[in-house]
Amino acid sequence: MPIQAKYVHTNLTARDWRRLVRFYSEVFGCVPKPPERDLSGEWLDHLTHLSQAHLTGMHVTLPGYGPDAPTLEIFGYDRMIEGARPVVNEPGFGHLAFLVTDVPAALAAVVAAGGGTVGEVTTTKVEGVGTLRVVYARDPEGNILELQNWS
Repeated sequence: MPIQAKYVHTNLTARDWRRLVRFYSEVFGCVPKPPERDLSGEWLDHLTHLSQAHLTGMHVTLPGYGPDAPTLEIFGYDRMIEGARPVVNEPGFGHLAFLVTDVPAALAAVVAAGGGTVGEVTTTKVEGVGTLRVVYARDPEGNILELQNWS
């Protein structure tokens, strides 16, 4: 029997959390949900298994669900380890998906706000679901986004 649970947030660890909060707010209409966080202490060291962990950041509500929506938690650590740029076929979390009214226009907004592209806008029919127009893109830090529209 499953445990009782409610989805609350997804975390993005950012090099510049303020820049990503602006990006997601300006491009997708995410709304910052104060307060800004400034977290450290023994509890965080135990949680993260890091020594002297310190992170700052903010949650933003996801569009389309109101003020009690699940959030995107955008935090940055004082000490970061650089990794490889995410790719679409890597195990683990793959992308954040947003339903948009106009896929090419949304892609243009992502690029204009400092993001980038991964692939090309494409359209396919998904039997029993509808027609999907979709593209993969990147936020300013390289995280993969899916911009989709169903008809």
